[in-house]
Amino acid sequence: MKSDALNPIKGTFSFVTLGCAKNLVDSERMLGLLSQDGYALVPEGEPCDLVIVNTCGFIEPARKESMAVIHELLDRKRAGTVKGVIVAGCLAERNREELLDQVPEIDQVIGVFGREQIVQAADRVLGGLVEQRTIFNPAPIQAQIDRARLRVTPRHLAYLKVSEGCDRLCTFCAIPMMRGKHVTKPIEEVLREAEELVRDGVRELVLVAQDMTYYGMDLYGEPRLAELLQRLDQLDGLDWIRILYCYPRHFTDELYATLAGATRIVPYLDMPLQHINDRMLRAMNRRHTKQETIGIIQRLRAEIPRLVLRTTFIVGFPGETEEQFAELEEFVVQTRFERLGVFPYSYEPDTPAARLKGHLDEETKLQRRDRIMAAQQPIAFEFNESLVGQTLEVLIDAADLHPRHEGDPFGPDGQPHRWIGRTYADAPDVDGLTLVSGSGLRPGDLVECRIVAARGYDLEARPTGRPPRRRKLRPRAARGRGASLPILS
Repeated sequence: MKSDALNPIKGTFSFVTLGCAKNLVDSERMLGLLSQDGYALVPEGEPCDLVIVNTCGFIEPARKESMAVIHELLDRKRAGTVKGVIVAGCLAERNREELLDQVPEIDQVIGVFGREQIVQAADRVLGGLVEQRTIFNPAPIQAQIDRARLRVTPRHLAYLKVSEGCDRLCTFCAIPMMRGKHVTKPIEEVLREAEELVRDGVRELVLVAQDMTYYGMDLYGEPRLAELLQRLDQLDGLDWIRILYCYPRHFTDELYATLAGATRIVPYLDMPLQHINDRMLRAMNRRHTKQETIGIIQRLRAEIPRLVLRTTFIVGFPGETEEQFAELEEFVVQTRFERLGVFPYSYEPDTPAARLKGHLDEETKLQRRDRIMAAQQPIAFEFNESLVGQTLEVLIDAADLHPRHEGDPFGPDGQPHRWIGRTYADAPDVDGLTLVSGSGLRPGDLVECRIVAARGYDLEARPTGRPPRRRKLRPRAARGRGASLPILS
C-alpha cells in the first residue's frame, strides 16, 4: 500500500465490531474518523499497525465473546503481525475499572462516549505514548452526530440511530449503565444523516434506538416519532424504512395513522415485549400491562395491512412460576407473531434483577426457551407458507454462493444466477432470507418476484420478468485506501 505527497498514510488498521446495530453505527463513525485522518483500513487478519475491536457488554455470553476476540487479537500482537490493540465500546465502558488490570497488554481502552477521540488513541499507540491509556467521557446531554461514517453494510442498506441511551431501567438490563439516559437526536439532524445516506446509495434505512417510541420526550417534552417518520417518508430515493426497538408505550393516534399511511415505511414492526404475565412485567419494571400490550397489538394489526410483528421474550426470569410461563406460552400461540426470538434470563450481577429471589437453574431456563421456540416455529413456517404464490418486491443483498445449494452457482455467462434477498417481512441479520433464481441482477436491486416455495424460515422466489428497480449512483468518493471490512457479530 503506497502513500502520496498529498495524502500520506499515518498507519494501517483493521476493525472488528461485535454486538448490536447501534454498536455498528458507532463503529462506522470511528472508521470514518480514522480514514479522514489518514489511517488506511485493511482486511481483518492481515498485518497492520492497529486493530480496534468495538465490544459488546450486554450479557455474559456477549462479554465472553468480546474477551475471546480481545485475546485472539493480543495473540496476533505477540506474534508481531499487529503493533497495537485498542478496545472500545460497551464492554470497555462496563468494565472500565478492571479491564486493563485483567488484560494489561491492551494498548488503549475507549468507552462508549469516547469514540470521537479514536484518532487521538490511535496516534498515542503508534507514537508509543503510555501515560494515558484510557478515554472515558460522561454520557452526552446532546445526541452524538453520526454523519461522515465509513459504512460497512452493503451500499443499499444502512442503520440510522435516532437516539442514545434509555430511561426505562428494566431490572434485567445494564444498558443505561453503559449508554446513559435517553438522549434524542433532533429531527433536523436525523434528516441530514438520512439524506447523506441516501446520497451514498441507501435504499433501505433501518431506524434503531434503545427505546424508539420514547423518541422526542427529553428534547421536545412529548413523543415525536410520528413527526420524524412523516419527514423521513418524504425522502426521495429511499425505498424502505424499517423500524426496530419499539417499546410498547407511547403509541399515539398520530403514530398509528403514520405507520398505516406512509409510502416508504414497510409494514414491519419490532416490539420487544419480554413477557406477558403482569407480575413478571412488574418484576422486570416494564411499566405496561398485559391488557395494554394486547390492545396495542390488536390496533396495529387492525390498522396496518400486511403487518409483520417481531418480538422477543425472556424466559426463566427470577421468580417465574410454571403457571406464569404457561401464560406466556399460551400468549405466543394465540397472538401468532410472524417473527419471534426468545432468550433465557442472563444473570447480571450489577442489575436490580440479580438481587431478586427465586433464581431458576439453567436447565429450566433452557427448557422454557425451547418450549417457546417449539410453539413459535409452526407459526413462523405457516406465515411463510401463506406468502407462496404472492408477488412481492425483494431487495437483493448479495450473490448466493452458499454450498446449501447443489450445482454451479454461476450461469453460462460466468455471472451468479442465485441471489440472497429479503422481502419487507424480514429485517437484515435477524430474520429469514429470500433466495432468488435469476440472471442479470445485482446487490441493491428491488426485484418484483413471485414466491414459489417456503423452506422453513426462508423463501424461494423467481423474478416476474419486469426489470428491477435500480438507482443511478455516483461513484463513491475515496475514503481511505482500505479494502472492504468484515464484520463479526
